[in-house]
Amino acid sequence: MKVIILAGGYGTRLSEYTGTIPKPMVTVGGRPILWHIMRSYAHFGHKDFYLALGYKAELIKEYFLHYRSLNSDFTVDLSTGHIESKQAEDLDWRVTLVNTGLDTMTGGRVKRLRSFIANEPFMLTYGDGVSDIDIDELLKFHKSHGKMVTLSAVRPAARFGDLEFEGDRVSSFQEKPQLHEGWINGGFFIIEPEFFDLIDDDSQMLEREPLERAVAAGELMAYKHQGFWHCMDTKRDNELLNAMWEKDAPWKK
Repeated sequence: MKVIILAGGYGTRLSEYTGTIPKPMVTVGGRPILWHIMRSYAHFGHKDFYLALGYKAELIKEYFLHYRSLNSDFTVDLSTGHIESKQAEDLDWRVTLVNTGLDTMTGGRVKRLRSFIANEPFMLTYGDGVSDIDIDELLKFHKSHGKMVTLSAVRPAARFGDLEFEGDRVSSFQEKPQLHEGWINGGFFIIEPEFFDLIDDDSQMLEREPLERAVAAGELMAYKHQGFWHCMDTKRDNELLNAMWEKDAPWKK
């Protein structure tokens, strides 16, 4: 199944990095977070990627254009220009890079990829969130209900510790627990092609009119993912994800 990844936003909340590179290229463990997301899909056999680009699109294009040389050792014969790869990373991913406009909103970016997707269901996610979600189970859930859109609902870790009281006595202290409620949209969508008709133009955010229309039609379902999910919104998030990768990151496959 084809996988669209939204990779065109400005990433203003991560301005420590995004002044020079697009947010999906900010690294975790020495690799762009975009690579980690794609690797998660590839683990489940979904390797046909469509990257919806915008801000600093040329840097993402350059990364994949030169991917083999950037991620392998090689010998260059300067007399002939011949390049011999050494220990090349052998990936069988197919990556289509599409400039969907500098200021196009998320819904508009999806709409612009309609000609690439044609009349097929497709997967969609954001270029800044990693998860240990089971894509096989997500797909099974989507097929079971027959609706137009499935999104993955997640419960992110709380930003601060959670205290519970009995009077003034602390009865429970949990440092940054999973929230008991507060399900949010974690991306990792599966979408039927009819959804394109719910997006009007470049100005529409995916999370506004298009998904609201799906809700009104009774066509939006949520796959409740109880496991790990984390979005890289801030420098602190990036530092946390890097620390996880150095140990045993939950999204490693």
